Parts: sequence; C-alpha cells; structure tokens
Amino acid sequence: MADWQRVARVDAFPPGSRRVVELDGERVALFNLDGVFHAVEDLCTHDSGELASGELDGCEIVCPRHGARFDITTGAVTAPPAYEPIAHLPTRVSEGWVEVSDDRWD
Repeated sequence: MADWQRVARVDAFPPGSRRVVELDGERVALFNLDGVFHAVEDLCTHDSGELASGELDGCEIVCPRHGARFDITTGAVTAPPAYEPIAHLPTRVSEGWVEVSDDRWD
C-alpha cells in the first residue's frame, strides 16, 4: 500500500486526540500532537498487544500491558521491556484530510 489513504478530516481531529484506523488489514494508531500528525502500527513489539489505549506522555506512548515506551514521532523504543521499534508511517495533510502511507510491503 504505497498510495496515500485518507484516514481523518483535519477539522474533526483536534490536537491531543488519537484514533485507530485499519489500513489494508493492519491497525494503525494516529495521533495529533499539537497539530502535527503521527501514525504508528498499533502493535507493541514486546508482546504484540495494542498500544493506542496506552497513556500518552508527551510524544511517548506507554504500552498498557507491560509499560514499554515508544516515541510516536519516530517509532523508537524509549523504555523496555521492548527492544525493537514500532513501525512509524508517513503522514500528510491534503485537501483537509489526514492521509497515511505504508510502503513496507510493496
């Protein structure tokens, strides 16, 4: 899926909000951090649990199961028990829509 896919209207997705969308069968967590959009695969690399419902601490998402932390702006691990980063997906705003692209499997 290298094409851009519309996932949310910008005006319906205020700063501080998040949502989970499905893109080609994959759960993607989308965040609006102060007007900048970030998308990551909604999958903790420690135990394959979902991340989107975890606490957001600045730009870090805390896994609700075991407390691993990830930087949602890059996908990098910031605290164990995870050691592998999560997938960070490109986002853009086009014609009032937030769009996400995922070319990992092209």
